Amino acid sequence: MPIVDEARLAEAMKSIVGEAYVLVDDESRTNYGHDETEDLVFLPEVVVRPRTPEEISAIMVYCNEKGIPVTPRGAGTGLSGGALPTQGGVLLSTDRLNSIVDIDERNLQVTTEPGVITEVLQDAVKAKGLFYPPDPSSRGSCFIGGNISENSGGPKAVKYGVVRDYVLNLQVVLPTGAVIWTGANVLKNSTGYNLTQLIVGSEGTLAVVTKIVLKLIPYPKYDVLMLVPFTDLEKAGEAVSAIFRAGFTPSALELVEIDALVITSRMVGSTVVPVTDDVAAHLIVELDGNHMETLLSEAEAIATLLEGYGGGELFFADDAQQKAELWKIRRRAAEAIKAAGYTIEEDTVVPRAELPALIRGVKELGRKYGFHAVCYGHAGDGNLHIRIKKEGTRASLDDPQMVESLRALFQLVKALGGTISGEHGIGLVQKPYMDIMFSETQLGLMRAIKRVFDPNNILNPGKIFE
Repeated sequence: MPIVDEARLAEAMKSIVGEAYVLVDDESRTNYGHDETEDLVFLPEVVVRPRTPEEISAIMVYCNEKGIPVTPRGAGTGLSGGALPTQGGVLLSTDRLNSIVDIDERNLQVTTEPGVITEVLQDAVKAKGLFYPPDPSSRGSCFIGGNISENSGGPKAVKYGVVRDYVLNLQVVLPTGAVIWTGANVLKNSTGYNLTQLIVGSEGTLAVVTKIVLKLIPYPKYDVLMLVPFTDLEKAGEAVSAIFRAGFTPSALELVEIDALVITSRMVGSTVVPVTDDVAAHLIVELDGNHMETLLSEAEAIATLLEGYGGGELFFADDAQQKAELWKIRRRAAEAIKAAGYTIEEDTVVPRAELPALIRGVKELGRKYGFHAVCYGHAGDGNLHIRIKKEGTRASLDDPQMVESLRALFQLVKALGGTISGEHGIGLVQKPYMDIMFSETQLGLMRAIKRVFDPNNILNPGKIFE
């Protein structure tokens, strides 16, 4: 990358978006130079906050001509370093592209800009009786555009699918400055290559998303939420697969190891979850639908089933307040556990029947490599979040001991038929491990796609692969 004349770059950006939306002070560059990935910070030369696709196009044209790196950033809630400006240049924030453009009730669609907070979007469509299911734990702060970049999931993914299952069409700005729509606002589309789905999950390396068209479904009328304690962590993992084999499809099925539960409950000041010395983990099981009698019948059957796997006395959330408190504990787990020193998070996913083997392997690796891990996550689709604490180590990037132990973890995941990221993406910190999952032929195809979209390698360079 060329040496950047910071003053000239700042003036060029001001001419595009206005002086008020170009930030060059140290505090702003630091605030925009980190996300929730470990303790990593990289400073851009300049932070730019455009408002329109046309402004973004002009930014990309200028930077493409000069060879200046551009890193798109949403709310900064990422956990793989995908929005870190590791090569300086321009940090392009989408926080001003924050309007819901249209809710189309006739066609069950919503058109939105990328800087809308996910929960704000969900609440807006819910007010019209509609449902956008993907709900990452950071939904109260993350942007829908970031969800597109990472193909986010969340607890509801087990029944309703992930972000890519709801994206119909995208308006994007290419690294060359060209503005295009990737598809059509239709439910079926077999017209050429699927550029829409190529952009979803591409982590801001191929294009900058400026508008999003999502499909919606009717909002379910009822839900039932229950908490099931287990004295054995692996048995809790076995129970997950048993629920689906018995013919049930919960709207959410989360596993929370007891250490994670205690840490989070203490941080949020909650006593809603009963904790005794013999409890190793809890399953959070949610059912939803339009007939309460059916949900209660299924809940009773699941409760009986779980008794065979060591499930203890069930706790039913009786009202909306108790449900909200239970979900608050689950959704704030990452924040609380990181604050407790578990700064390294991995986002593994395996076939759900292999969860017990993964949990057992994580504990064995912890003993071997001298780290402590707590596990929680979306057990219903085999997506286990593993938070790691090791004395004297705050970050995994370039730490030889952590690199060795994480390679062992990811090799275990692959051996179990899984992969190294379920919803957080590869970004920066998972990049060194892509060779575990992909051959050089596969990586070569990915690099070739990157070159077609971004021949000068200016858009979020250094992410996913070199």
